[in-house]
Amino acid sequence: MQTKPLAGIRVIAVEQYGAGPFGSMQLADMGAEVIKIENPTTGGDVARQSGPYFLGDNDSDFFQTFNRNKKSLTLDLKSAEGRKIFERLVQSADIVMNNLRGDQPAKLGLDYDSLGAVKREIICGHLSAYGRDNDRAGWPGYDYLMQAEAGFMDLTGEPGTPPARFGLSMVDFMSGVILAMGMLGALVGVLRGGAGRDVDVNLFDVAATQLTYPATWYLNRGHETARVPRSGHPSTVPCQIYRSADGWVFVMAMTEKFWQILVEGLDRADLLADERFATVAARRKHREILTEILDGEFMRAQNAHWMRVFAGRLPLAPVNSFAQAMDNPWLAQTGMLQSLPHVDNSQFRVLASPLKFDGNRPSGTGCSALGADSENLLLGLGYSAEEIAVWKNGQVI
Repeated sequence: MQTKPLAGIRVIAVEQYGAGPFGSMQLADMGAEVIKIENPTTGGDVARQSGPYFLGDNDSDFFQTFNRNKKSLTLDLKSAEGRKIFERLVQSADIVMNNLRGDQPAKLGLDYDSLGAVKREIICGHLSAYGRDNDRAGWPGYDYLMQAEAGFMDLTGEPGTPPARFGLSMVDFMSGVILAMGMLGALVGVLRGGAGRDVDVNLFDVAATQLTYPATWYLNRGHETARVPRSGHPSTVPCQIYRSADGWVFVMAMTEKFWQILVEGLDRADLLADERFATVAARRKHREILTEILDGEFMRAQNAHWMRVFAGRLPLAPVNSFAQAMDNPWLAQTGMLQSLPHVDNSQFRVLASPLKFDGNRPSGTGCSALGADSENLLLGLGYSAEEIAVWKNGQVI
């Protein structure tokens, strides 16, 4: 493969668990040298001990999911010696990222007010629950809370059932990606001769922005989007799940062209002449009747049949179980399954990066064991083996 686009960029990541590590992993996949700062006295990133599946001592499947291609440096940031080492490391870096509570970066000296004096060009990225500049700066927070307060849970599930969260922590993951995007934007500015800066992202803001067009409808029209049966689209019909002979199939006839392909593929061209279904508005008005008709048609065959009938012509997909989704041969066919070299399990597999450069997905290795890179990194900063030994004994590193 050709050189990865961020080769030569050094990122320091003071991070824990999911959202922040997911963001810095995007940079690591693109070739940045991402150095995780982990506490030498607490076992490092709490994700190392997140079960139920573990990879030897102080490592887990969960941890490796979010920390591909990273190095580990153990360092006590609250000690005077640890702070001096950290500032020397910052002088060699381009980016410092953290996903701490909003009131912590200033206290730990991780913001630009503190680090700009160490290096003018340093970029300081902050991912918190609610931000650093408001009354909730000191609040802890998690993805599920954002789904609740931002209205996601009110929009998820069948009408008449209790509010439901997404099956995955998508607010966390989107926040990590947006922070990585912010880092790249700020990096472009520095590479053009500008100074470093603070870049802030918080979970609540990211959740709110993902309300997108329902938010626009409400803010401008007073329209309150409600749940639609069968995971249906709020305005376009047919766009929902339908029963098939062996489960469910999701159909998205988002245009008149696709509506025509759908009914002709079902051998029900007669529906084109039915005034109840002549327009999107008419189909929306008669959604329940159309659902009953299409259920009857799709139940004539299994999902595999309908995939063959409509392949490449109509937006349609089987509603897979989780196991079916993971065993989908399309993942292997497109290179979305990746084996990571790992000291405890050479066959450890993860989902690959969705990025491709020149047609190739970035290669990957497992994250280092806790502190495994400390000595080499510190030697690279000019410290002696004797100094490093003293810091190890004193639990500075």
